[in-house]
Amino acid sequence: MTARRRHFLSHALTALVAGALLAGCAPAKAESVVRLPAATLDPAVTAKRATAVLAGGCFWGVEGVFSNVKGVISVESGYHGGGAATARYELTHDGTSGHAEAVRIVYDPTQVSYGTLLRILFSVVADPTLKNRQGPDVGTQYRAAIVPMDAVQRQVATAYLAQIGKGKYFARPVVVPVESYKRFYRAEPNHQDFMRRNPANSYIVRWDAPKLAALKRLYPALVRGTPAP
Repeated sequence: MTARRRHFLSHALTALVAGALLAGCAPAKAESVVRLPAATLDPAVTAKRATAVLAGGCFWGVEGVFSNVKGVISVESGYHGGGAATARYELTHDGTSGHAEAVRIVYDPTQVSYGTLLRILFSVVADPTLKNRQGPDVGTQYRAAIVPMDAVQRQVATAYLAQIGKGKYFARPVVVPVESYKRFYRAEPNHQDFMRRNPANSYIVRWDAPKLAALKRLYPALVRGTPAP
C-alpha cells in the first residue's frame, strides 16, 4: 500500500472517530470561514525573506492555501514538535510521535506580513477554537499551532491570538498554542504539493478545496497568479 493511500485511509478512519467523539456537538467544517481583522500588532520587516512554521490540521490543505498567497516564495509540508526518529508519516498519523503536521513557509515580508499569514490561517484554514483536531481529523498530530521563529513573530502571534479571542469572532474560546521551535522535518515527497497535483482526490474536494475557494473569496488581493512551489 502506498504512503498516499495510507494517508487517505487514515483520514477516513479519523473522520469516523470524529463523528463518534463529537456526537451531539457542533463539528468543525472545513468550508466554514470567518472574516478576521488585520493584526493590530504587525511590525514592518524590511528583509526580503523570512520563514514561518504553522500547523492547521492536515498539511495538504494548509500547504495548498498558502502556496496561493501573494508574497509567499515557497511552502513545504512536514512535521514539527517531535524528534528525528519519528518524523515520518506512518509514525506521526497515530498521534504518539509528538509531531504536528505542519508547513514551512518562506515569504517576502515586504509583500505579505506575518500577521497576515496568521489572519489567513484562522480565517480560512484552521478553526482556532478546536484542540487537537481539525475538520474530520482527530489527534495531537492535527493540532493547530503557531511556531514563531523569533521574538517578533512570537509577539505578533501572542497579540493576534488575544485580539481575535477578545473580538468575539468565535462562539468558543481560542485555544491555539504558541509553541517553541524545535526542528522542522520535511515530509515525504508524495505529500508535497499534494492538493495541486490531486485536485480530484475526495479528501481534497471535500475538505481542502473549500479553504482555497474561501481565500479567493475573502481576500482576493492576497491571491497570487500562480501557486508558489
